[in-house]
Amino acid sequence: MSSILARARPDILALDPYRHAAWEPTLTRMHANELPWRVEGDISQAGLNRYPEPQPPPLVEGLAALYGVRAEQLLVGRGSDEAIDLLMRVFCRAGQDNVIVCPPTFGMYGVAARIQGAAVRAVPLAAQSGFALDMQAILAAVDDNTRLVFVCSPNNPTANAVAPALLEELAARLNPRALLVVDEAYIEFASVPSLCARLDAIPNLAVLRTLSKAHGLAGARCGALIAQADIIALARKVIPPYAITQMTVEAVAALLSPTALARMCAGVQQLLAERARLATSLRAMPGIRHVWPSDANFLLVDCADADDVLRRVRGAGLIIRDVRQSALPCSLRISVGTPQQNDRLLESLR
Repeated sequence: MSSILARARPDILALDPYRHAAWEPTLTRMHANELPWRVEGDISQAGLNRYPEPQPPPLVEGLAALYGVRAEQLLVGRGSDEAIDLLMRVFCRAGQDNVIVCPPTFGMYGVAARIQGAAVRAVPLAAQSGFALDMQAILAAVDDNTRLVFVCSPNNPTANAVAPALLEELAARLNPRALLVVDEAYIEFASVPSLCARLDAIPNLAVLRTLSKAHGLAGARCGALIAQADIIALARKVIPPYAITQMTVEAVAALLSPTALARMCAGVQQLLAERARLATSLRAMPGIRHVWPSDANFLLVDCADADDVLRRVRGAGLIIRDVRQSALPCSLRISVGTPQQNDRLLESLR
């Protein structure tokens, strides 16, 4: 057992997990209380009247190959959100433990922590340094009850990536007190490598990956928690037994083929070209004060009058994200669209 598992909840370590119906596809199923025939309109391969296989091998093995890890180091879940929730439930005791987040960042870390009853300690990014990670402040915030430290890289909504060497140093200095959770939802759009390749060397690392962004599968709700095998085994205790739908299994497995992945890579390159064009054009707009550098599929934009920008864009039949808060008092987040959508947005601001 890795040393970081000593930081998990003792009751989860001792938990006897739910035992789902045995999976033996060569036998006719009369053991899971399913309807024995398909319903009208069912176009799935396996039949929607049957429960899907828990942690289906086509997805586990396909995603493990995609991310360069072993199958036992990966858990398939419903996007990154489920992985965040699982980590909270595995590691955080309600009313006792805390997690560290680095705002402005993805709001689900704090929401999931509060649902679990864990305290949230905020260590803000350094806006004056391009929203850089403040490692010393993170380490100063860690105490005996800190269980998880979340870093989103590239970060949402600031769009900047953290250097992998800095994340490795942070993990080393946290070990074995806390698990470093690196959310790589946007890594396919960045110029830095994934930390998945360093998984074996960093025992207190968990990486979140998703098919929602670069792969264009947000509606399929499919992502992965990647960590040491004993952490994955613990997370498997608490994930619902049939978390991934049969339609998702079939759709996603088909889109992990070499041809489909090549199309995905080509689409990423097209989006990066549009990201650069959109950023350059926005910087020329009189109402735009600053366009922040981006390693993601969106741009963070500081506006002279954010309300006016929102009105103009909505008038063009588009919607962008209002991310104004204390650290971002005049900022909007713009997802990079198709060339035609980007042209409509730019025209609305001229």
